Amino acid sequence: MMTNNDIFKKLRVALMLRDDQIVEILELVDFRITKSELGAFFRDEKHENYMECGDQVLRNFLNALVIHLRGTKENPKNPNDVLAKHKAQIPAKEGSKDRPEFKAKPKDQEKSRGDEAPSKTKSATKKPSKKDYPKGNSKTQVVEKVKYNFGKNKK
Repeated sequence: MMTNNDIFKKLRVALMLRDDQIVEILELVDFRITKSELGAFFRDEKHENYMECGDQVLRNFLNALVIHLRGTKENPKNPNDVLAKHKAQIPAKEGSKDRPEFKAKPKDQEKSRGDEAPSKTKSATKKPSKKDYPKGNSKTQVVEKVKYNFGKNKK
């Protein structure tokens, strides 16, 4: 069963929030908490300053998070814009190089299409014919023909 602390930690990581941002979000519902009190929720359970996150804190955080992401009726917001702003505020690590986000592409665009069968006109899909490797070819055989007995002696 997940505790309030686990839920609070997962929300913090998923939304990429810093402690000062969480304090500001909680102030939207007039709930004041210090960074040190907030840090106590994220400590290890065995730490002497660990504190259990109460229902009241989690309830107020969730209510404030709704206001922070969606806005109010008078001043609505787009949640995706808010999350993009949070992501932009995260500083890049010193050791990491600025590079575009990796997106894997299928090796063969034709084969990955599910709406129709791949075309057989491409040379990549064509199998080599026997004419490509005639018997007189001096191609070396990589693996010798080996017969395995699997521990059985035949007489």
